[in-house]
Amino acid sequence: MRLKDKVAVITGGAAGIGLACAQRFVAEGAKVVLADIRDAEGTAAAQAIGEAARYVHCDVGDKAQVDALVAKTVEAFGRLDIMVSNAGTIHTADFLDISEADFDKVLRVNLKGVFLCGQAAARQMVKQGSPGAIINMSSVNAELAIPNQIPYVTSKGAVKQLTNVMALALADRNIRVNAVGPGTILTEIAQAVLTDEAARRKILSRTPMGRLGDVSEIAAVAAFLASDDASYITGQTIYADGGRLGLNYTVPVKD
Repeated sequence: MRLKDKVAVITGGAAGIGLACAQRFVAEGAKVVLADIRDAEGTAAAQAIGEAARYVHCDVGDKAQVDALVAKTVEAFGRLDIMVSNAGTIHTADFLDISEADFDKVLRVNLKGVFLCGQAAARQMVKQGSPGAIINMSSVNAELAIPNQIPYVTSKGAVKQLTNVMALALADRNIRVNAVGPGTILTEIAQAVLTDEAARRKILSRTPMGRLGDVSEIAAVAAFLASDDASYITGQTIYADGGRLGLNYTVPVKD
């Protein structure tokens, strides 16, 4: 029970990695607030978890909604100890075709949202006078690029540096800031892609471990970073990617 009596907010918590983080945190003893814009899914997820969970509608790119999220968390559970900034979006387009609006839309969620949530959480942690942990969801695409994912790749590279600067700025406040950089994880989106055999082989050819990651494996890393087991770790990004970042060749894929 590494997170006993801790209170966590998890954005993008209605499904996928965010929901897996919520489930793991509760199993570790925490209370959680799931924040999302998918109200039906978020409400159902919180109800399925039980009394240790609440759902709050929040558009992370809107400061007023982020501030309200923190306030509602404190109202429900009395404090805030952990912020997991997981909400994210993508937009696929050729570099010559992507619009300014679509570029801005992705950065509003993936970058500005991380900043707003981190700042609001840190202010509450400082107000409480207690240690805190902030975990930002980055990606291997903080280091690697995909040609038709311009704003996503840009945002994740920026999240890496935002994590660094937040860690330095908050170190003397006893608030640790780290990131998780997943490789290809078996979410609903990935499952849809894997129905195409060519796409499946392409994805697995760049993954030395020969399989996709499970959402529970990312949640395990987040739980570690949130816990006192990571008490001397700040400003780091842990890449849970099946070996992808170290790869400079493709590997055979088993049929």
